[in-house]
Amino acid sequence: MERMLENLSKTEFVSITVRDPRVYKEDIWHTYIDYEICLETNSMCFRRKSSSVRRRYREFVWLRQSLLQNALIIELPKLPPWKPFFHLSSPEQVTARMKGLQTFLEIVVQCPLLLSDSRLHLFLQSELSVRRMERCARGKTRYTVAEAIQRSSSACVPLAEDKSSCDSDYESCSSSSVLGLSVDTSSSGHFLDTSCGHAHCLCEGRGSRGLS
Repeated sequence: MERMLENLSKTEFVSITVRDPRVYKEDIWHTYIDYEICLETNSMCFRRKSSSVRRRYREFVWLRQSLLQNALIIELPKLPPWKPFFHLSSPEQVTARMKGLQTFLEIVVQCPLLLSDSRLHLFLQSELSVRRMERCARGKTRYTVAEAIQRSSSACVPLAEDKSSCDSDYESCSSSSVLGLSVDTSSSGHFLDTSCGHAHCLCEGRGSRGLS
């Protein structure tokens, strides 16, 4: 039995990729970038074996602060340094930040103690805001952690396939290029023009004050 469990643990994998940065312009003063977190795994620790969510830098900051409460003597990896949007002046800087965020998550998911924190699972596999993740983890919502994760229907899709399969019924909008990315120039900031030429609606409104 011990050998079977050992072999099972050796075959388990958790693959995390941070990719596809998108610029969101809410008004003339507030602009931020978020990133897709693509997770694929066969580990029994995760409710879904393939998932895709979008998170911005300040949500990573919240996650690290939350995990510190459960980390005890574990030394958590650091996040890449915070920089305001206007200091991310090149695609290379954005790429460097993505790599840093990915490294942070890759280290975190290798720690069994941190994997027991429901906030980590909500961050990686649900579309809840920070406030709702906090409430859900504390049992103060009408839905459980498992239900919140199951409600998120986005699975990890190769970027090339994702771009070619954009639905034609998405509402289009005017855009301008920032850091080689497309950014919505409408005053509402609810739609982001992607490289396939169609706009994707933001499911949850996110403020852009504070950390990007």
